[in-house]
Amino acid sequence: MTQANVAAVQPSDMKQAWTALREDNPGVRIREAASQLQVSEMELIATGCGDSVTRLEGDWKAAISDLPSLGEVMALTRNEYAVHEKIGLYGNISFSGNMGLVLNDAIDLRLFMSHWRHGFAVTEQASAGERHSLQFFDASGTAVHKVYLTDASDYDAYQSLVGAYRAKDQSQEQSVLPAPVKPGERDDSEIDVHGMHAHWNALKDTHDFQDFLRQFGVTRTQALRLAGRDLANPVDPSLVSLFLETLSEQQLEIMVFVASRGVVQIHSGPIRNLKRTGPWFNVLDETFSLHLREDAVAKAWVVRKPTVDGVVSSLELYDADGGTIALLFGKRKPGLAENEAWRRILEALPEEEGT
Repeated sequence: MTQANVAAVQPSDMKQAWTALREDNPGVRIREAASQLQVSEMELIATGCGDSVTRLEGDWKAAISDLPSLGEVMALTRNEYAVHEKIGLYGNISFSGNMGLVLNDAIDLRLFMSHWRHGFAVTEQASAGERHSLQFFDASGTAVHKVYLTDASDYDAYQSLVGAYRAKDQSQEQSVLPAPVKPGERDDSEIDVHGMHAHWNALKDTHDFQDFLRQFGVTRTQALRLAGRDLANPVDPSLVSLFLETLSEQQLEIMVFVASRGVVQIHSGPIRNLKRTGPWFNVLDETFSLHLREDAVAKAWVVRKPTVDGVVSSLELYDADGGTIALLFGKRKPGLAENEAWRRILEALPEEEGT
């Protein structure tokens, strides 16, 4: 299929184009296919409605609250350059307005429900047989969260949930809104850098950082640039895989955050089995997988935030546009200081050349 053909794909031709692309590239991932066809992932999913896909509708908070009935599942949240997969149970679910929490031992999520607009139940053919999932999207058709059944899941409960939220509309076309435009950075000269430094040094909790960014009107990477080396220093982004290998060798318990627009998904614990596949560097553990597009990590920062329990340090990974790929912290509980071994590994990372 030529680029000219791809650019000309219309909604009425989408199913045929998607079928042809899979025939030419049997292993193509749907997100990659959507990019090639210049459509959204959700629009491709919708072409299966009435066949292998069921469009859902209803209260997504209620649907999430029903997920514990499925038993063990795999939760998946991703952005363009990182995929976070966690096997476990949904539980301890709560909502406050459009904010939600899932705080089970394995599946740990922060939910931003204003971005949950569409849902589908999807059946796919995989090498091991049929694979069933619930997939949720924002208004632009970008996936915010997916829930996959495992061999231990309750398939009857899944069917009941799909039946309860089945939409009347099972057409194969899906309208989408334009993706939101990322706001540009203000000029550094407009930022109250002195006030920003004072406020940063007065932080009491890492969760206050997002409010701090809004208060001073800075993007995350702009704040890191302006913070000063005592609070944030750039390190060599090419050493991310070596950093993960060191964590694996020392079996340090860490926290790995990966976010879509609608979800932050968190892994807490050690990482063990590492493997590079093409440009992707992977953690392939029994209940946790991370797929990191290593060549997309344009910037890596060691970041320090004061808290009531002492300084909390993180390694933060960003793409060339300043988008957050992943955040890594040493695992700790409130009331406890940061693990010194974690801090030593961060401090040993060489600074980025030319900074």
